[in-house]
Amino acid sequence: MAQTQDRDILEHVLVPVAHPDDARKTARALASYDPEHVAAVHVVEKGGGVPDKTPVEQSEEMAAESYAAVREVFPDADEHTAYARNVVDAIFEVADDVDASAIAYQSRGGNRLLQFLSGDLSLKLVTRSERPVIALPASDDE
Repeated sequence: MAQTQDRDILEHVLVPVAHPDDARKTARALASYDPEHVAAVHVVEKGGGVPDKTPVEQSEEMAAESYAAVREVFPDADEHTAYARNVVDAIFEVADDVDASAIAYQSRGGNRLLQFLSGDLSLKLVTRSERPVIALPASDDE
């Protein structure tokens, strides 16, 4: 991993996106910080010996729609699709691959039970990252 201490945190921001609405809201929240470059990542969760949560084709279509939503705000954004069992680890791998200066996300919220069942991806993202993680504020319409 590249050293991020001597870099502008907004030099190359990686934005994990789950679906088009999430991508749009996250990109709009990030826009006010004026990052130099944005890369979006969508992780297709693989089942690892069990059926995938959604068919790969459907997941790839969701990724394409999510990237289009990010490009509404950041027309030059890069796109990266990862296929993995562990979403957070996949995000970290892509962050390393693109040498991201930071990871920016907007929490999808949910009640405590939903967070417990999902393994609280936000908590893992923030506590296990080796680079800065920017938790973007929720929009007013949430």
